[in-house]
Amino acid sequence: MDAVTLSLTLLWGVAIGCIYILMATGLNLIFGVMKIVNFAHGQLLMLGAYMCYWAWFMLGVNPYFAVLISMAIVSVIGAAVERLCFSPIVGTSKLNEIFVSLGLIYIFDYTAVMLWTDKPRNIVTPFEYSTLSLGIVAISFDWLIAIIVVSTILVFMFIILTKTKIGRAMRATSQNREAAMMMGINVKKVYTASFSLGSALAAAAGSLFGIVFSLDPYMGSLPAIKAFAIIILGGLGSIKGAIVGGLLYGIAENTATLFLGGIWRHAVAFAVLIAVLIVKPTGLFGEGR
Repeated sequence: MDAVTLSLTLLWGVAIGCIYILMATGLNLIFGVMKIVNFAHGQLLMLGAYMCYWAWFMLGVNPYFAVLISMAIVSVIGAAVERLCFSPIVGTSKLNEIFVSLGLIYIFDYTAVMLWTDKPRNIVTPFEYSTLSLGIVAISFDWLIAIIVVSTILVFMFIILTKTKIGRAMRATSQNREAAMMMGINVKKVYTASFSLGSALAAAAGSLFGIVFSLDPYMGSLPAIKAFAIIILGGLGSIKGAIVGGLLYGIAENTATLFLGGIWRHAVAFAVLIAVLIVKPTGLFGEGR
């Protein structure tokens, strides 16, 4: 193996890891604030990809501007899902949350098939065949832009969580719901805002995934499973853990493909998760109870 191949593998690992980061960060935000497990998070990714596709194909806007449109639309859908489906059952049995989210998976998947069929589609950008030379390797402009978009979104998210009133309310609610209520925080509004923001991050991940790869109604299932694995790897409720976990996952997948073959791509990534949990059961940045 030469240095070029290894360098490209690491670059691709970082790039796909960035998309995983968005997915896992949104899921972690929802879990950290609401303490619910939303198995339908992958379907929000899928919806985000189709909203981006629609905006690009039907309105003719630049695919990267369409990412913003997609985030706005899916954040509204996320808020509606939270109010209609999860808000009534928060604090009840975990089985209720699980079956509601499983039901949403089928509803979203079948609705997508009805609207767009199950034919795979592609989003074509003006940079489809453009590459940037980085010494001995060259990276696709679309991959590079995806990394920049993810980094920008994470910076904005950091600002929202640390500098805004709603961000501070989210952090307070995630630490102690009852104390937050005693401080006058409207927890229901915080839940809706958290779910909406988490949905927007999933939409951004789906849009970038659709730009770099392709999209179909079933594209959200595997990324959702990986997002769960990443937040467990990084530590439940830890945004820093989601970022580090996403990068580790992306790099592990691509290096496994390089050294062991494509069939080991997903298995090795989960092997990393198991190895970390054996050494540190709370994840890399999780806190013991």
